[in-house]
Amino acid sequence: MRPYVSYLLALLLPLALTLGLSGCDTIKGTYNSWFGASVPAVKPAELVQIRPVVTPAVVWRSTIGAADRTVFFPGTSGNTVWVSGANGQIAGFTANSGAVTARFEAGQRIAAGVGAGGAVVAVGTARGEVLAFDASGKALWKAQLSGEILAPPAVEGDLVVVRSGDGTIYGLDAASGKRRWVYQRAAPALSVRSHAGVVISRGLVLAGFPGGRLVAVSTANGGAAWDGIVALPKGATELERVADVTSAPVVDDVRACAVAYQGRVVCFDATRGTAIWGRDISSFSGMGADNRNLYVTDDKNAVVALDKSNGSSVWKQDKLFGRGVSRPLAMGRYVIVGDYQGYVHLLSREDGSFAGRIATDGSQIAAAPVALDISTFLVQTRNGGVFAISAQ
Repeated sequence: MRPYVSYLLALLLPLALTLGLSGCDTIKGTYNSWFGASVPAVKPAELVQIRPVVTPAVVWRSTIGAADRTVFFPGTSGNTVWVSGANGQIAGFTANSGAVTARFEAGQRIAAGVGAGGAVVAVGTARGEVLAFDASGKALWKAQLSGEILAPPAVEGDLVVVRSGDGTIYGLDAASGKRRWVYQRAAPALSVRSHAGVVISRGLVLAGFPGGRLVAVSTANGGAAWDGIVALPKGATELERVADVTSAPVVDDVRACAVAYQGRVVCFDATRGTAIWGRDISSFSGMGADNRNLYVTDDKNAVVALDKSNGSSVWKQDKLFGRGVSRPLAMGRYVIVGDYQGYVHLLSREDGSFAGRIATDGSQIAAAPVALDISTFLVQTRNGGVFAISAQ
């Protein structure tokens, strides 16, 4: 096994391996035992002293249920931010003030976080159920899918798109929960158990898959529009050949970009699916973007900035080694990440230097920060802390 592979699997991030081969229960149990580890197996870097150019401050805070052994992603709809916890509690807050707009129970344990849009607030369960509510918490419908749901649903107009743990993507009617279409593809024998969701953009659903593929399917019927290669599996063993897209893609008007664990980052033409450029970078946390750059958290927990037009290197911040760094959020002059101790780091967009830092509740920030407005973002911690933070 490559040394950095064993290092990655021992981090706090909720990754395990999904095995399609018989006789692998011992390996699967070993990897699953890393869920909920209290500290990384490899000593993380100590925080360096910084000279802050910005002093981030908590604008408002609240709590929701703990995440347990999964990742809970906040969701936004209009001026409301939605959060949830594993115990089934769901809450909506006014983004700028933190005023509670709704707080209700799903009636069972849930996973992965909230998808919201229009009149629908949707969550998924480990038993493969999608539960939909209105903004007041009234149950609207329930749909049964083929496997556990590890990523929040995506809601766009009258469509709810949900990805199950076996990689199947479902297009559900937002009013009734009835299936409109299903997209399936064969999975490799060994893959990373990830929380990668989908992105809906201009009539397409974009999703990364095991085996290093980025696929775009039609929102109208689930038919494949294009299928791009992010990374090709390579190596002598099945574990070394894992090359999975384990995070959501980044999409703008021109490009759709994705990054693979033990693979590459590639940007494609968003309409045709032809590759524009690629770079050898391994990541499972994923990446963010602004109008100039992509920002990737690599498998050593360095944050790397790449020119979005051609993939050339802009800067690299490598002083967060081993700290379980989240997917980045690019916002204004800063690139924002969280770590395994609940610290939020603000990096300069220009050169990657530390611009500011703030502590939360001491527990991991696994999901990417979420922008609330041009200067405020929200993070949710593994213990259920919800923090809206100003970067002014």
